[in-house]
Amino acid sequence: MRQRVRLMVNQYEVHAVSPDGQEAGLLAFAQQKRLAFKEQVTLYTDDTKQTPVLAFKARQVLDLGATYDVFDAAGAPVGLFRKNFGKSLLRSTWHLEQPGYGEMIGQERSLVIALLRRFVDWLSWLPYHFEFMIGDRPAFSVVKKWGLRDRYTITIHDPQLDRRLIVAMAVGLDALQSR
Repeated sequence: MRQRVRLMVNQYEVHAVSPDGQEAGLLAFAQQKRLAFKEQVTLYTDDTKQTPVLAFKARQVLDLGATYDVFDAAGAPVGLFRKNFGKSLLRSTWHLEQPGYGEMIGQERSLVIALLRRFVDWLSWLPYHFEFMIGDRPAFSVVKKWGLRDRYTITIHDPQLDRRLIVAMAVGLDALQSR
């Protein structure tokens, strides 16, 4: 996943990866308006924004521990995610739920990096690594890479996970992480 640099919106491109590790075709394009009153992000098949494939929307306006419902293009629920506000004071922690599946909990891997990003303003750009677990087994990870533009590697360890939900969570991590 790559973030495009734009003035008034956050935009993201989600690409597949070929077996040799190279970036392959575009899977989804997302756009989030900055300073929105109530968060909603729609993912489309491409940057023409003609065909939606997925969306997530905050249930409430106040964002401290907001829950975000994830829907497919027809409006059917795919799952939800929410930030654990209390635990996120030191190390960001997210909960992700897929219907008929166990709750996944994702947390920044490094406490040191998490603390530096929070308490030293000029280090807020440091990359992070989230590990999402179902109980004691890995579900997926989202790793922010070093670079001028935000780039992420998303690795899915559990083949039963709905990739749409994982993509929504990955976009949500960048779009909502600093709140």
